Amino acid sequence: MTQLRTVLSIQAGQPTSDGAGVKLTRVFGGQGVELFDPFLMLDEFGSDKPDDYIAGFPPHPHRGFETVTYMLEGRMRHEDHMGNVGLLQGGGVQWMTAARGVIHSEMPEQEEGVMRGFQLWLNLPGKSKMGEAGYDDIQPERIPRVTTQNGVDIVVIAGLFDDGELQQTGAVQRPDTEPQYFDLHIPAGKSISPKVPEGHRVLLYVYEGEVDIAGQTQKLSKSRLARLSEHGALQLSTATGAKLLLIAGKPLGEPIVQYGPFVMNSREEIEQALRDFRNDRLTAWSGNQSAPVVPIHAGDFNPIARTSSTGPSAPLHHADPARSVRCNSPIRTADSSVPLPHWS
Repeated sequence: MTQLRTVLSIQAGQPTSDGAGVKLTRVFGGQGVELFDPFLMLDEFGSDKPDDYIAGFPPHPHRGFETVTYMLEGRMRHEDHMGNVGLLQGGGVQWMTAARGVIHSEMPEQEEGVMRGFQLWLNLPGKSKMGEAGYDDIQPERIPRVTTQNGVDIVVIAGLFDDGELQQTGAVQRPDTEPQYFDLHIPAGKSISPKVPEGHRVLLYVYEGEVDIAGQTQKLSKSRLARLSEHGALQLSTATGAKLLLIAGKPLGEPIVQYGPFVMNSREEIEQALRDFRNDRLTAWSGNQSAPVVPIHAGDFNPIARTSSTGPSAPLHHADPARSVRCNSPIRTADSSVPLPHWS
């Protein structure tokens, strides 16, 4: 009898805002992040109200991980300190490796209509956290889209899709974490059995409809995330039709220490990141912006870390529009938080 992956937990995201006031849902991130290793955070954003997204994400820093933005609808412009300019639009992906340090902005290229998509944070191994930063603007035509024999459509963003009959390599490969990132569109009455390597973390997030996971009695409904066991086969079906993200990867098994937009392996490395940013050594903004950009300095940024296991998730990774000078947020580790004196 085939062993099936079991559901370890199901959770709903928390509504919050980020950047300069963009409304979104934090599906996971912050407290208990080690349970999602090698992934650090997943946000879903989506609205047809311009006031919910028009302020965008002004210049802000990152260090120690990768950000993956997948756009379903809408248009967002990326600019960064390396001079990269990219237009993220429906069906496209922005894959950014922060590594040693990136300062970038993501601003809407529309004043009305729907803006919808996801941002995933993928951790880097310690050996790569201080490597070179990079950016890949992956237009829709570069991302494989395939259909199984029974009519399931798959957008293969990263990794290898394999259901035993159809194989397709995605637009991105990463040898350390071996991520698989698929957008599955399953018609009513259909099923799919994608292969995931043994030992890999598996996350399922439904953004339309509901899905049945073989071996489980509880359906996974819209806006719910399931975290699955690391061994066994995966079988998905739906009576009503469903759209969901399948996100899987090889756990790094390294210490995770996070302070806002910086994710490293130790408190000392976080403190170094703060010193680098405060002294303008993280990097320097030098993009060819079409509009004036206020130079970023340490005092412009107020990182916020989630400090409560019961309260809602707090913004983790974007510049504070109030440009607060002081910060008392703790450094967040996988099992404790260590207070850090304010800096200015």
